[in-house]
Amino acid sequence: MAILSAKQVNVAASARSAKVVVPMVPRAAAGPVARGVAARVAAAPAPVVAAKSSRRSSVVVRATAAPVAQVRTAEGLQVPHGPAAKLVNLMAPASEHAALKAACNKRIELSDRNACDVELLTVGAFSPLEGFMNKAEYDSVVANMRMTNGLLFGLPIVLDTDSEDIVPGDKLLLTYQGQDLAVMTVDSKFTPNKPLECLKCYGTSSLEHPAVQMVAMERGKYYIGGPIKGLALPTRVFPCASPADVRSTLPANQDVLAFQCRNPIHKAHYELFIRALDAPNVRNPGAVCLVHPTCGPTQDDDIPGVVRFRTYEVLKEETKNPRLRWAYLPYSMHMAGPREAIQHMIIRKNYGCTHFIIGRDMAGCKSSISGQDFYGAYDAQDLANKHAAELNMQTVASLNIAYTEEKGYVTADIAKAENLHVLNLSGTKFRQMLRAGDDIPEWFAFKSVVAVLREQIQSEAN
Repeated sequence: MAILSAKQVNVAASARSAKVVVPMVPRAAAGPVARGVAARVAAAPAPVVAAKSSRRSSVVVRATAAPVAQVRTAEGLQVPHGPAAKLVNLMAPASEHAALKAACNKRIELSDRNACDVELLTVGAFSPLEGFMNKAEYDSVVANMRMTNGLLFGLPIVLDTDSEDIVPGDKLLLTYQGQDLAVMTVDSKFTPNKPLECLKCYGTSSLEHPAVQMVAMERGKYYIGGPIKGLALPTRVFPCASPADVRSTLPANQDVLAFQCRNPIHKAHYELFIRALDAPNVRNPGAVCLVHPTCGPTQDDDIPGVVRFRTYEVLKEETKNPRLRWAYLPYSMHMAGPREAIQHMIIRKNYGCTHFIIGRDMAGCKSSISGQDFYGAYDAQDLANKHAAELNMQTVASLNIAYTEEKGYVTADIAKAENLHVLNLSGTKFRQMLRAGDDIPEWFAFKSVVAVLREQIQSEAN
């Protein structure tokens, strides 16, 4: 749920109007990461099964996936996704850029979401993909959550267009806000079955779901697939480290937990991922947590990515926790619940993570009409646990944290068992207090984060 409503900086709703295809008159006409494989067995006791209960009073959640023998690179890090266990790098050498652009016969302007996908393809976050999915791969992922070779993949990665002129064999210059990002060789153009895609990927074809609205109302009539060669990464206010960059900061032969979020981090969230480092299936000492927020387009009422980035930066400085690593992900949220949990795991695997912290109703959303949840509280956790071993990862169930007058932050089961007085502050009340200039309780939020959010409110009011 959004903590503070604000207009998106990158407005995804303008996506279709931004897809301009411009014919171009043709003119004359990095290496993959090396790896070795070493197996090790995670030394950890069996996971603890928590009793199933309501979302508000639950202690933890389902059991985490059992520890598995994990494969590592020669450098002692998580292997990338795919049978070759190779981190893809699609960036073309600068010496080839002119020839690549000269070979293009059409140009297509990318939407904000498309630009995120091009960046993630280029840097290898979607490894082993080397471009946008063709019809066969798209159909397979939609139907089975697997590529045609059987490889697990949560959601299809597609490029959409309304152009009638684009045909297989075309070479497209992909541009975004004045930048030439990539060159794509079209090998597939097709009319997708959008209702089926939505039903399979999001569990519904109703426009009440934000991603169904995106597919139906933002995406173009056709999907095009084919390999890409990167020319540049989008210029962003916030830096987005590549998988290779993040891996260079990770300790060898240690467990690395990934924490995914799309909102500012308050003290309960912080307690959540700090305590996850001490989960039963995490090896200590030495484990670290990669705090890896998505800063691309999300739901319309979420805080803009630039503002979220500023809250993370001030929090990083305020906490200075050596067990944390911070990076930002230019990913476009689909709010796809269970399927998106798998997608997040694959991405974080490519960034070097061995464990994934997964909360209740992860990447979930509500009906825009009824307000009802589209997914069950444990659906994402169950699907993640089912496929954890196949992904060479382990899951860590996030705790239900409560703040008590007597003992500060504790798990909800302790608060209930000891009859402690729990303090609550709703998102609505928090926003009201921010706008009114009221003092925010220190137990709820970090002062540095509150200062950034207050500044955002003031800028919107002016």
